[in-house]
Amino acid sequence: MEHFVVSARKYRPQTFNDVVGQQAITNTLLNAIKNDHLAQALLFTGPRGVGKTTCARILAKMINHDGTQQPDEDFAFNIFELDAASNNSVDDIRNLTDQVRIPPQVGNYKVYIIDEVHMLSTSAFNAFLKTLEEPPKHAIFILATTEKHKIIPTILSRCQIFDFKRITVNDVKNYLTYIAGEEGVTADEDALHIIAQKADGAMRDALSIYDRVVSFSGNNLTRQAVTENLNVLDYETYLNITGLILENNIPQLLVEFNEILARGFDGHHFIAGLASHFRDLLVCRNPKTINLLEVGETTKMSYYEQSRLTSEAFLMQGIELANDCDLKYKSSRNQRLLVELCLMQLASITFDGEKKKPEHFIIPAANFKSFTPAAPAVKLSSEEKKLITNEEYAVGSSAPEATSQIPDPEIAAPAEVPSPKEGLPDPEKSNCHTQPAEDVPAAEPEPESEETKPIPVTDLSQEKVSGLSLKSIRLKKEMLARQQGNEAKAAEVKSEKFNETQLHAAWDEYIHRLKNKGEKILASIMETDMPTVNENTISIVLPADTMKKDLERGQNPLMAFLKKKLQNTLITLEIQVNETTAKKFAFTNIEKYNKLKEKNPLIEKLRTTFDLDL
Repeated sequence: MEHFVVSARKYRPQTFNDVVGQQAITNTLLNAIKNDHLAQALLFTGPRGVGKTTCARILAKMINHDGTQQPDEDFAFNIFELDAASNNSVDDIRNLTDQVRIPPQVGNYKVYIIDEVHMLSTSAFNAFLKTLEEPPKHAIFILATTEKHKIIPTILSRCQIFDFKRITVNDVKNYLTYIAGEEGVTADEDALHIIAQKADGAMRDALSIYDRVVSFSGNNLTRQAVTENLNVLDYETYLNITGLILENNIPQLLVEFNEILARGFDGHHFIAGLASHFRDLLVCRNPKTINLLEVGETTKMSYYEQSRLTSEAFLMQGIELANDCDLKYKSSRNQRLLVELCLMQLASITFDGEKKKPEHFIIPAANFKSFTPAAPAVKLSSEEKKLITNEEYAVGSSAPEATSQIPDPEIAAPAEVPSPKEGLPDPEKSNCHTQPAEDVPAAEPEPESEETKPIPVTDLSQEKVSGLSLKSIRLKKEMLARQQGNEAKAAEVKSEKFNETQLHAAWDEYIHRLKNKGEKILASIMETDMPTVNENTISIVLPADTMKKDLERGQNPLMAFLKKKLQNTLITLEIQVNETTAKKFAFTNIEKYNKLKEKNPLIEKLRTTFDLDL
């Protein structure tokens, strides 16, 4: 079997042009070599896997290559690599300084690459100072470290420092695409993007993850295979969660979160990713910032489509809630409940806004789209009231803009005015003797009554008419009459006799309903004492005044239920407070046992027979 070489070694850059994501540093080093302006000590610092050691090796080869050697010459006798993690003593540095004095046998320079230089001890650093400051002209030192802050300042001042940056997600993805093409692997763009994100700016980590995923899925690299192998929450999960939040679907939202936990993900990782997702949606809303979204083109379209369904206010509040949950997660004792509460609050952002619509319209909204409720009502003069009898207006033509309001109760239709469909006769051509409109006495303003109150839209949903027609006024009166008839029927006096057994059954049923609704406080107050009945008066004794006030707040629905259940509309509720009854409650184990013993004396016999303790 052929020996397998990992991609990080197989595709290690051999020239500065092959180095990914460090163009500023490679250009600087190339110009320094070209102009013979290279310092005697260089310090390469930056995160892991970004090319520090690779650039040091390329530099060591380039400064010794004068064009007469083979292109693949590695100058192994001129390059010395020292691992400071295992050679960190003063003796190791002394051996190094002794070797520095010997000139190179091949090439012009001896290059010493000291990796993980921050691991040197303080005494080793001090022993290295003189040689580092004034080395022989044929010696160049390249120090590499991931933790520059651990190096003493006297070393830093003697080195030319190059700060390597993290490699961007797009650069990593492009390099992985190149490697997949070289290896004959078919890879989805989203799959490579997930690997690049998981690498967190380190090319070596990205290549290691790539090798692992290829071993898992073969030559066909899909997004599903990558997410399954790496066990990461991809963007599809957060798009789905956000969709449920926008739909206010709290039950399904909790089910989805439970499935995420069942797959082994941490709630802290989930809520932090959700905050980042809201940030990405906010970035997508503005064309100037959409380039900050480091995702593939297909994924970017999905983000853009969902960002159109949200508002900036929703996203800002969502980021605030998710970030607050992220901060409280580690200190919370019930972390799952904390995340679930955050999800419910997120799903309630738009839900609360939709409920705040208290308008009640007389005519369905579809029939007066141009109606503006905020406009003040117009009082018509006697001359303007003549317009109500105008033939052109009565047959349904458009009304003037100034009168585009709901008809005022003061200008209700005259008693004998034909309907709009029949039309009105012309007063000048008709032979009938009719009383002029101005002779009709104007109706006196009446106080607001049930007749002038708006009828809910649902009452008129079966018939749609113009908001200014006479037909709508008649329809309003008919609907009001039917409604008053129903109320009169509902207000019919009932006086069925009932006993305490029936009362207790209805009382327990109402308590059960309260518990199902989640109103457990009121339910526990009603369980405090069973009521008694005296003719049509129901009496209950409570041990505290606060309990009485709470029961009074919920008295109206309770009495409506009891009147309907007991078929008696004459019953009343009398609530009394007797603080001595508070002593009836059992709080300690002894009190609870005594209360049980009062109900069943055989419990005491059971305790003594088996010698039980409380």
